[in-house]
Amino acid sequence: MQVLIRQAKILDKNSPFNNKVVDILIENGTIKDIAASIKAKAKQTIETEGLCVSLGWVDVLADYAEPGYEHKETIDNGLKTAAKGGFTHVLTAPNTNPAVSTKSGVEFALQKAKGNVVSLHPLGSISQDIEGKNLAEMLDMYSNGAIAFTDGWKPVQNPQLMLKALEYVKAFNGTLIQIPADSTLSSGGLMHEGIESVRLGMPGIPTLSETILLHRDIELLRYTGSKLHVTGVSSAEGVDMIRKAKKEGLNITCSVTPYHLTLTDKDLAGYSSMYKVMPPLRSEADRKALIKGVNDGAIDAIASHHRPQEWDAKAKEFEYASNGMNIQEAAFTIALQAIGAERLAACFTAARDVFGINDTNISKGAKADLTIFTARGSSSLNNMQSFSANNPYIGKELPGKVIGIINNGKIHLNK
Repeated sequence: MQVLIRQAKILDKNSPFNNKVVDILIENGTIKDIAASIKAKAKQTIETEGLCVSLGWVDVLADYAEPGYEHKETIDNGLKTAAKGGFTHVLTAPNTNPAVSTKSGVEFALQKAKGNVVSLHPLGSISQDIEGKNLAEMLDMYSNGAIAFTDGWKPVQNPQLMLKALEYVKAFNGTLIQIPADSTLSSGGLMHEGIESVRLGMPGIPTLSETILLHRDIELLRYTGSKLHVTGVSSAEGVDMIRKAKKEGLNITCSVTPYHLTLTDKDLAGYSSMYKVMPPLRSEADRKALIKGVNDGAIDAIASHHRPQEWDAKAKEFEYASNGMNIQEAAFTIALQAIGAERLAACFTAARDVFGINDTNISKGAKADLTIFTARGSSSLNNMQSFSANNPYIGKELPGKVIGIINNGKIHLNK
């Protein structure tokens, strides 16, 4: 593989070329040269207006549904979807059937992803079979490739179990991932509790369902001195709680979805199940607070929460429709509606530090693990790679474009 990237702005805080516009020559998966201008010829040349290159993006939580739900997505096709979206690393949810609760589940996912341009990092479950009762074999999974631990779409509700898990992972400097949603307070709710839920006549999910679980987990984190990543924070109060916990010095990080940055509960006016997600879309004030949190660093990363659903899981009454958006391949262009490209690139790479993936930078002789993109122009979300189409942005013009990725000695370029 020989690739020449021409006149690209480098966005990598650890690179000596950060914020400089340069040519980048890549050979056999290694950055051979970086200079203001490179005259060498290459088999493939990439150049376009406003070109940017950052370290490869990391998706904190995506659901590839294999084994058990291959009709929604498979690991192979999920990784193709990730490549199209500009991700070189993906952390996959353990909510499969069977759940990823043992080393065999981790090994299965890694074997399926072997040799791909996108690196897959399985998340092991916190509880056995994601039942929320007993701890799973976390050390065994960690030793065999699990990068962190979560019960994914079924966040741990039992405080004693969460306490044990936080204490347990300290032995190997592990990290827990939690979606802040109290199941009892959100039970029966269909959307954010507020003026819009009253107007639409739908049961609401209060912000308290987020903050009460977040408060509990912060207290447990303070008590144990462990590591916690909160993903899918959706409210102004939640962001503020995380901001204060960081100032206190607790080892807490967080991520937000692209759709919580760009959509609100008002988008449910047509009762479309495409907008049914958990945590729910909240108010405009919450959306603005999330944007502020991204820009001031309270929010570290972007997580797609890519959750494909088959047609009949969404094509039904709102009350009975499944949660989730299939959003990974458009995560950048969706989030770009709310966040500047440079800050967005930093958020898409922040998980490297959080989960210990930061093994390279953009410099001569370094391994090429890159995402190539532009904030100029626009692109349409058509001809989706994913098996599922539960995405309200299909057919819409969105800003910017992902050009491609380079990783593991391979290259993927979008057409």
